[in-house]
Amino acid sequence: MAERRGYEGFGGRAEEFVSDSMPWWPERSTAPAGAPNVVVMLIDDLGFSDLGPFGGEIDTPHIDRLAETGWVFTNYRTAPMCSPSRASLLTGLNPHRAGFGFVAHTDPGYPGFTCELPADAPTLAESLRAGGYATFHVGKWHLTLESRLHDAADKSSWPLQRGFDRYYGSMDGFTSLHHPHRLVRDNSVVDVREFPDGYFLTDDLTDQALAMIDELRANDADKPFLLYYAHTSVHGPIQAKDADIRKYRGRYEAGWNRLRDERFARQVEHGILAADAVLPPDAIADGDRIPHWDDLTADERALFARHMEVYAAAVDEIDQSLGRILDHLDRLGERDNTIILVLSDNGGTAEGGPAGTRSYFAQFGQHGELPDDWVGDVPRPIDDIGGPRLFSQYPTGWARVSNTPFRSFKSSVYEGGVHAPLVVAWPAAVAQGRAPGIRDQFVFVADLAPTILDLAGVPPLATRDGAPAQEPDGRSLAAVLADPRAPGREAQYFECVGRRAMVLDGFKAVAPPPRKWEGAAGGTWEVYDLVADPTETQDVAAELPGLAAELAERWRVEAWRNTVFPLDDDGTLHATRPATEARLARPVDLPPFRPPLERFRSAALTVLRSFVVEIDIVVGADPAGVLVAHGDQGGGYLVAIDRRGLLVSYNAYGAMRRARGRMPAPGAHRIVLRADELPELRWQLTAEVDGVVEALIDAVPMLLGMAPFTGISVGYDYGGPVDWNLYEHHRSFPFAGGDLRGVRYIPGPRSEYDQTILRSIGDAVAALAD
Repeated sequence: MAERRGYEGFGGRAEEFVSDSMPWWPERSTAPAGAPNVVVMLIDDLGFSDLGPFGGEIDTPHIDRLAETGWVFTNYRTAPMCSPSRASLLTGLNPHRAGFGFVAHTDPGYPGFTCELPADAPTLAESLRAGGYATFHVGKWHLTLESRLHDAADKSSWPLQRGFDRYYGSMDGFTSLHHPHRLVRDNSVVDVREFPDGYFLTDDLTDQALAMIDELRANDADKPFLLYYAHTSVHGPIQAKDADIRKYRGRYEAGWNRLRDERFARQVEHGILAADAVLPPDAIADGDRIPHWDDLTADERALFARHMEVYAAAVDEIDQSLGRILDHLDRLGERDNTIILVLSDNGGTAEGGPAGTRSYFAQFGQHGELPDDWVGDVPRPIDDIGGPRLFSQYPTGWARVSNTPFRSFKSSVYEGGVHAPLVVAWPAAVAQGRAPGIRDQFVFVADLAPTILDLAGVPPLATRDGAPAQEPDGRSLAAVLADPRAPGREAQYFECVGRRAMVLDGFKAVAPPPRKWEGAAGGTWEVYDLVADPTETQDVAAELPGLAAELAERWRVEAWRNTVFPLDDDGTLHATRPATEARLARPVDLPPFRPPLERFRSAALTVLRSFVVEIDIVVGADPAGVLVAHGDQGGGYLVAIDRRGLLVSYNAYGAMRRARGRMPAPGAHRIVLRADELPELRWQLTAEVDGVVEALIDAVPMLLGMAPFTGISVGYDYGGPVDWNLYEHHRSFPFAGGDLRGVRYIPGPRSEYDQTILRSIGDAVAALAD
């Protein structure tokens, strides 16, 4: 029988029915007297040198101010990808022990890759909430398996069920900043048809964060709070506001080679790097993927500079959001007793390729080979880069600048993938004698939750949902804040898609992905002396073979302890998914004018397969509007009726195709859109009215990977439009002038190009038992 009990919420006391199937909540205590507020500002895909305190030229005055009065960590490392870093940040566990050896898109059936936070791992929010804190989260979550993001999913891994009182943001790994594909408030999707002109997600998130603080203070003047602000920026698609982009016009015409040298010089000058540090030369720093700026044409230089202008503007906007929060805390008189952390979740990314892309989704999130003539970058005006009309990613040359002075990029276990900026500020602690300044101790992301709890005076939860809590891997850094000579951590393993690394006592071993199984510590290992060579320019493995073997063996031990295996040694591990996801690809009936079907749920009906869309409609007088839309400016399709008749629009990653048919006569009709697979990842689209073909679009690139990104909307085109011309005239263009009775999606068989492996793990276990 369900037990009835209360819990504290905003605006009074609410009631909750508790049963075995409902979320478990620990009892709250009162926060320690004088407990500090905590603000954690996490930035997505930000490189080590992008912020002013770390050598960057981008304007970040508010972060600069924190650094001048707080602590700048020059030897902070994180996981090579975002979800693993976030899981470690919130639990204090190493990424694989926290269930995230990879981003929250696959579940191949192994403990280190569940992409769900463990039930026996209390989050920072859960411990602080039990300790008397209000707990708020805005922005990117990315800690729920994508197949459990839809509205009927088990929400046990959603933010409110993992310790947050309030949540607002995008739970996916990224979204459009001008037209978010999906926003969630607490446990429900935000029902909005279209966004006003000038809408920008970073501003919205900041508004929501300030509102949460104000609503708390209106009801409780003393309760401390945790604000976990996880920016969706500067993850692709990289976007910014026009005014901020104009501010950086012309700043990057000198090119990436010079900018990298200038950032490196500032890092040495400011003591971020030792005076004898070496900037890795092209031979080991991806020079084969990065053309020299002086060798580019004038048009190429203008295009590539625009990409970086937008990136810089986006970083600037993050700093502006921090400034608004700092100003608000000042007005409340709470700035001095607020601990603020600003950090990145991994290094800058090379996803954009050597030339960058204005068609981000065309080459993102796809397993397997693409045809030789596949879409790479649909040319469009460079002034559209950063705006709502295209989804872009900056070129590899700028990513290397972001990661100055290190080698490689996001998802790599070289320093460019894992060495990230970290700034910590707490004026009250400085006033009490903790000297601010540079800290060069080795710190890992798992250390942050234990540190925050220690500084807040809140013990970590010893149990969760009746089970003993896992022992955290991280340790508190409170002593490091007080004493620049206090020791940092000695060791940490790293792994990402088979790439391996081990840091121990100032040395680092790195191994590329194994080409085949070579034993738990097998393969070729490079060794670097990080004290003498922090930028990994001199491999000393041949000189120290015994050390190489020792580090490889230590990695093996740590890997077994942290559930790292199996390694992705044949490229199929993350193509494997649970067979339970197959039901998401069953035919579905969608009513009109509801919030869009969630992204992954929608994609299961269409991606890498043929499909049929049946639209039942009664046409009245002057029919007009969108009947069904799926996708956005990054790629999508729609069926509509306007004054000229039937319209089918297809957006192939920015290349538009349209076909028209006659105006349907008054009365009942069935309109059918067929997407039939052709060779080389193409579709042919035909639209029929009552069995008669009215429109045809032949041989267009399939939408795959992360496209269509915005889910299916019926009766209007939600958010980021598929067809910009239609949007300019009609906005979301809700259907009127008839009765749109519903839409049915009928998925066809999976394409031979679909390398997804569906495995029924439960059946396999049962078979073994027999």
